[in-house]
Amino acid sequence: MTNETTPAPNFIRNQVRDEIEGGQVTKIVTRFPPEPNGFLHIGHAKSICLNFGLAEQLGGECHLRFDDTNPAKEEQAYIDAIKEDVSWLGFNWAGPVRFASDYFDQLYAWAQHLIREGKAYVDDLSPDEIREYRGTLTAPGKPSPYRERSVDENLDLLERMRSGEFGEGEKVLRAKIDMASPNINLRDPILYRIRHASHHQTGDKWKIYPSYDFTHGQSDAIEGITHSICTLEFEDHRPLYEWFLNNLPVPAKPRQIEFARLNLDYTLTSKRKLKLLVDEQIVDGWDDPRMPTISGMRRRGYTPASIRKFCEMIGVTRADGGLVDIAMLTHAIRSDLEDNAPRAMCVLKPLKVVLTNVPEDHEEVYDVPGHPAREDMAVRKVPFSRELYIDQDDFMEDAPKKFFRLAPGKEVRLRNSYVIRCDDVVKNEAGDVTELHCSVDFDTLGKNPEGRKVKGVIHWVSAAHGVPMEVRLYDNLFTVEQPDRDKDVDFLEHLNPDSLAVCHAIGEPSLADAVPEDRFQFERVGYFCADRHASKPGQLVFNRTVGLKDSWAKIKQKG
Repeated sequence: MTNETTPAPNFIRNQVRDEIEGGQVTKIVTRFPPEPNGFLHIGHAKSICLNFGLAEQLGGECHLRFDDTNPAKEEQAYIDAIKEDVSWLGFNWAGPVRFASDYFDQLYAWAQHLIREGKAYVDDLSPDEIREYRGTLTAPGKPSPYRERSVDENLDLLERMRSGEFGEGEKVLRAKIDMASPNINLRDPILYRIRHASHHQTGDKWKIYPSYDFTHGQSDAIEGITHSICTLEFEDHRPLYEWFLNNLPVPAKPRQIEFARLNLDYTLTSKRKLKLLVDEQIVDGWDDPRMPTISGMRRRGYTPASIRKFCEMIGVTRADGGLVDIAMLTHAIRSDLEDNAPRAMCVLKPLKVVLTNVPEDHEEVYDVPGHPAREDMAVRKVPFSRELYIDQDDFMEDAPKKFFRLAPGKEVRLRNSYVIRCDDVVKNEAGDVTELHCSVDFDTLGKNPEGRKVKGVIHWVSAAHGVPMEVRLYDNLFTVEQPDRDKDVDFLEHLNPDSLAVCHAIGEPSLADAVPEDRFQFERVGYFCADRHASKPGQLVFNRTVGLKDSWAKIKQKG
């Protein structure tokens, strides 16, 4: 089991470092190449940290390039969100933001080159016929009847495709490789499709668009990428990646290296399924704090440092290690916030307490450290008055012996304040407890009471000074470890009906100054982040990031 003090394995970093030390590579150049058809998620964060991290650690550079070959699914909003996510994680890309569409003219020229070399042809087969002719994993494909068209005919048809003469699906350009190859990706893959769609970067210039496979490696070559790092599902595409580089007059020949993708339990990272959650309004947008998107995690209260730490903890290997325990992720943010989040008191389920031996106009203000171990954090002012709120869970009318909080006739200490005793319980007609009448032992501020031991300490807020707020308690979006494992069951059936609960809480006055993304430890409750989306104008909203208990830390100690 990986220990935080021991760096997790990263075979790519070790390999590239050896290449640099051995003189095979003078300067590493990597790239992060998302398709702008959705928001980035935690799996992308692993790739971002790997590609940008390698460049940082080994004195190289990393490009941000959008592989924008499918305008029907791409939006400027996704481009803007991806740029913001990468920057927020703390990474800087080398040079300008790049787009595969910047290279469309060169890619088209290279398609013509393949035709002239007898290595590409225009095919009139329908999409269904192409699938049929391609064969299966156990049976070879068969050649298209259009495979032997002449060079001149293919060049003419490609130009007419480009000019918009044909409808979508009427023709495609295919590479001429090997229809009997055991690797199905080499069975004359498609290079260009007809798409009468306006592109967010090139407008209406193009009526044909290159495939991802044809675009990706050549874009790497144009940019001088040394290492094309991708997940294991692209391993079978590597022969095709290399075929293009070997059969085109490219300026460089990058090397593709694959690593195991991140699979996190109780989490989906399929863009299609995440988009469905958004489109069906099952979640409140791509940045819903229950989503595994970087923007959702940011809104929930995760920090860039915690995500980078998590990606370092899980390491980089070629072995599919199965599911990563989500407790590793919550451990990363919890340990970050434990050190860096200021403290505050907030009562999620308020129960009124009247201190009967405190005058109505009585008020004290305590100077309380912003953080118990951080002298650099500002001291906060915590007012104390006759009427307070405590949490309903900190009172029990028929308390068991080991319940060390408040109960009739029992004492408890108010955090940073006095010891109080519950003398009377007020109920409504339904028998619900609505108010407690308690008395204060004024000789217990900063010291233990004489002759008796008080074990319990509870948090509280002055009723006269407390700040009303909405607190959203988020939990896992799904109830099972692998929501989409069973292909015969709709993953939506595994949605957690309790993934969001809303509390109308009361916080101490210091929280009134919180701005979006300010993070706090609500003492005895958990870690929370001020939200940028309020239910009502001017309303203060906090999202629960994570609770106080750290199951992963306990697992590590046992390991």
